[in-house]
This record gives sequence, structure tokens and C-alpha cells, in this order.
Amino acid sequence: MKTYKLNNGVSIPAFGLGTFLMTENKTYETVLDALKLGYRHLDTAAYYFNEKEVGKAIKDSNIPREEIFVTTKIMKHHNGDKELIRQSINKSLNELGLEYIDLLLIHWPNSDYKINQALWEVFEEFYEAKKLNSIGVSNFLIHHLNELLKTAKIKPAINQVECHPLLPQIPLEKYLKEHNILMSSYGPFARGEVFKEPIFNELTLIANKYNITVAQLIIAWGLKRGLTMIPKTVHHERLKENLLGSQIDITLEDVLKINKLNKAKRLYSDPDNATYFA
Repeated sequence: MKTYKLNNGVSIPAFGLGTFLMTENKTYETVLDALKLGYRHLDTAAYYFNEKEVGKAIKDSNIPREEIFVTTKIMKHHNGDKELIRQSINKSLNELGLEYIDLLLIHWPNSDYKINQALWEVFEEFYEAKKLNSIGVSNFLIHHLNELLKTAKIKPAINQVECHPLLPQIPLEKYLKEHNILMSSYGPFARGEVFKEPIFNELTLIANKYNITVAQLIIAWGLKRGLTMIPKTVHHERLKENLLGSQIDITLEDVLKINKLNKAKRLYSDPDNATYFA
């Protein structure tokens, strides 16, 4: 499977499985199935309330721990209270049943830059203690990153954001490349919007050139751009279909065609107004 090197030298599989909105039983079954199929990158979060099931599936898979890359995220900011933030990180470690987490993210930025900086200082503590192999952020806009970088001793390795053909995030991608921060795409299928007309027809015309599905095309589009792609599904056949998409190469010309489908359409929360971190 294709991997990238993060800015701290850690390797991350370019393709993985998202677990947002998976029920407890479905999480365990789906993660175990995905691991058997060859997935090696799992993405969860405290807010998904399924870290325990992800951890159990990892254990029951009997795959060596070092072969599986686990990403999770903390949600609550606790008004910058560092001790409560530490407790949140330890809770994720305990829920997952792991000695270390491969990548921990701040799930959403706080509108108060100082709270983001306090969170990051605790992340750096756990990173230096080798409880976290890498640390990053999610849903951060350029202004959030600019302020975080003013005090960060360790640069974020990743910014995981909503990214799909209706919102390709080209300006943010340019900024992240300039700062050697990897961009990761969640919601690559735009909550099913890419399977509706008129965009579905436009994507199908490109996909037909490669004899692949639109889902596979979108995964290949993101990987060609150098993003990590973490689509979510609970269906066995879709797991196989998406995994095959990670092995497809498309031309830069077709990447640009898909980029031009941009409608500046956000399907998830606005990071400047999200309230999940209270």
C-alpha cells in the first residue's frame, strides 16, 4: 500500500478507513473485515464513541500492532485546562487499549487561539513521552494554523479536512505544502452528493476512461494530489471497491478536470463556528 512520509519521518498509509457514525457492533465487524482485506490505516475519534471497538478489532485481527496505523482525535477543549486535556488523551489510549497512538489530532479548532495553543502544548508533552508517534490537527483553517505555529515547538504533521470534488480545498492545500504539513481528506464522497446529477455524470465520463467507478476515481484523485484518503463504509463490497481505488493512477490532466468541478460547497460544519469543542 502507498505510504507518505510525515514531516517527522513517520510513515502513514495513504489510504484508510473512516469510522464516523458507525455503531458499536458495525465498527468492530467493519474494522475487522477491513483489516482482513488489507486495510492498515484506521481513523476514529473520541466523538465517534467507537474507539473501544476499533481497539478490540485490532487486537482480534492478530496483525502485528506496528503494521496498523491508528488515528484518533480529541474533541473537548476543557477551556484550555491542561490536566483535563491530559485525561482526555489517556482516555483515548485506554479505550483503544493501545500503548501508543500513531496520530492524534485536535478534532476542531477553538475560536480562542490560546486554547488551541494550550491543547497543542499537551499534545507535545505526550509526543515527547512517546505516547503519540505523530500529532496534528483537523478542520483548521489557515488563520488557525498561523496562530498555532507562532507557539508550536513541533509542527503539525497533518491537517485532516473536508475535501471532495465539490470542495477541493486548493488554497489550503497550497498553504499546507508550503509548510510541509500533509493534507488528509475526510468525507471524500461529499455525503453522497458526488453520486447525484449533474456532477455524477461529469465524474462518470472521467471514470469510464479507466473502467472504474466514481468512488474509485475520487480516491485516485485524492491520492494523485498527495492527500491521504479515508472514506467510510460498512459494506464489504464497498470496502473492496474503495481499496481497489487506492491502487489506481489517473493523469494530472484528469485531476485538474475534477478540481474544476469545485462548487465551494461545505457539507460538514464550518470550522469558524463549530461548537463541538465546548
